[in-house]
Amino acid sequence: MPSADTVKPRAASILATSARAFLVVKFAGAGYLAYLGIHMLLEGSRTAGAFTDVAPEPGWRIYRAGVLTNVLNPKVALFFMAFLPQFVDAGAPSKISAFLFLGGLFMFTGTAWSFVLVWCASAMSRRFRENPSAGVLKRAAGAMFIGLGVKLAVGK
Repeated sequence: MPSADTVKPRAASILATSARAFLVVKFAGAGYLAYLGIHMLLEGSRTAGAFTDVAPEPGWRIYRAGVLTNVLNPKVALFFMAFLPQFVDAGAPSKISAFLFLGGLFMFTGTAWSFVLVWCASAMSRRFRENPSAGVLKRAAGAMFIGLGVKLAVGK
């Protein structure tokens, strides 16, 4: 039976062992951040004058953006590879079920926390839409995303 530190998701082990695969995901993530930032900068300048009610985006589009963000973040896979094996007993009869349980627990708590964040963000969004200077905040967030993308691309 394999030890706890050899039971890894295939994609995570590829990222850990292949510098080229890690760089591809890293640059794809940096490009995606830059794309989001440019989109926010352009949208912020279009809506700088008057802020009207924004039509809600389809749930599927929001879900796809979240999945894409997590898939293109190699730090998530590396976090799980470094963190979870510490909590799996090497003598446990089923290491895979321990990993699945811990992953499920992480997903449950992460989802609960995300609901709290969404609730708070919704309340803040309502206030920002009522404020005519909200376009400045969108442009600032866009510039921040571009900066994060550049930092990710050039950082180690």
